[in-house]
Amino acid sequence: NAVYTFLAPDDNAFKASLTALGLPADITSINFFSPGQLDTIIKYHLIGGEKYGSSRINPVIPNLNLYLQSSLLLAAPSASLPPGYRMPVFMGKQGNALFANNIPVIQPDIAVANGVIHKIAYALLPPSQILWQRIATDPELTYLAAAVQKADQGDPAKTFQSALMNTAANLTVFAPTNTAFRQLLTAQITMALIPIVTQQLIGGGMDPADAAAAAPGIAQATATAKASTPAVFTDPDLTPVLTPTVVGGIIAYHVLGNRAFSVNLPTAMTSLPTLLNSFVPGHPGVAIEATLTPAGVTAAVVKGAANATSSNVQINPAPGGSSDQNFINGVLHKIDQVLLPQ
Repeated sequence: NAVYTFLAPDDNAFKASLTALGLPADITSINFFSPGQLDTIIKYHLIGGEKYGSSRINPVIPNLNLYLQSSLLLAAPSASLPPGYRMPVFMGKQGNALFANNIPVIQPDIAVANGVIHKIAYALLPPSQILWQRIATDPELTYLAAAVQKADQGDPAKTFQSALMNTAANLTVFAPTNTAFRQLLTAQITMALIPIVTQQLIGGGMDPADAAAAAPGIAQATATAKASTPAVFTDPDLTPVLTPTVVGGIIAYHVLGNRAFSVNLPTAMTSLPTLLNSFVPGHPGVAIEATLTPAGVTAAVVKGAANATSSNVQINPAPGGSSDQNFINGVLHKIDQVLLPQ
C-alpha cells in the first residue's frame, strides 16, 4: 500500500562503490559494515510517499536539482539537528540524463506496483559532516577558514560560521585553495602598499623618481611575506584593507543558496545569484559553466564579475576529493581563484 521512489544500486554499482572505498569488489565486503550502517545506507536510497519518474525531474534555475527527503531520519538526541530532519537526496537532469546527487541513473523509470525504481551507477553514501567541519580541518583551506572567521569578527551571531554549521541549510560552497588566496592577497596588498612605501622612501630623503621605481619591488616583497600565512587576515597593518565587511562580501560571493553538484551546473555559461545577492539584490552573481560528457563532468568553471579569467573547479568527486563533496548542509567544490564581486 506504500509508494516509494527507490534509487537502486545494482551489483556492478556496489562493486564500484566498494572499490572506491578501498574494499574488495566482492559481496563478502558487505560484512565490513554493521547492520546499522547498512540500514542507514539503504534508507538514504529510499524516498517515501512519492513516485518521482524522470518526467517529474525538471529543476529550474536557480534551483539546479530537486530536493527530496529520503527515509533516513536523523532524530534526537543530537542537539545540532532539527527534530525530524530527513537526510535529503537531490535529483537533477541534463538533457535526458538523470542523476541522483552526482551519481548517474543508468536505468530510470522501472515501474513497480508500489512506486518506481531508478538503477544508479554507484551506491549513495549519506554525508556525516557539515560544511564547516571540512573547511576548518582541510589543510588546503586554511585561508578560507581564516577569512570566514575574519568576516565574523565583531559579530556575536557569527553569521558566516553559523550558516556553514547550520544542519538545515542547503548550500554550495566554491572553496578557493590556499594558493588561490595567496596569489590574490599578494597582488592586492602590493597595490595597496606601493603609494605608502613611495611616500616613506621620499620621507627618508630619496629622490621621488627613484622612490617610485623602488617602491613596487619593496611592496611586493612585503606583501609576499604578509600573504604567506592565514594570519594575514589578522595583521594589524592590513586592518583598513581587509575589513570584516570586505572579507564578508567575498565569502558570501562564494556561496550559492542551493546545493549544486557538478552534474547540475549549467552546460552553457549562466549567471547565478549568490548569498551576496541577499545584501546587494541587483548584483549579477557568478557565471558558471560545466562540460558534461557520457563519462561525467570533465571540467567546470566559475567566473566572478571582476575576475579577468574564469576559475577552474578542481574536478575529483572521489571520497574526500576536491569536488562534489556532499555534506549534511551542502556541497563543496575547490576552485583555483578567489572570486571577486567588484
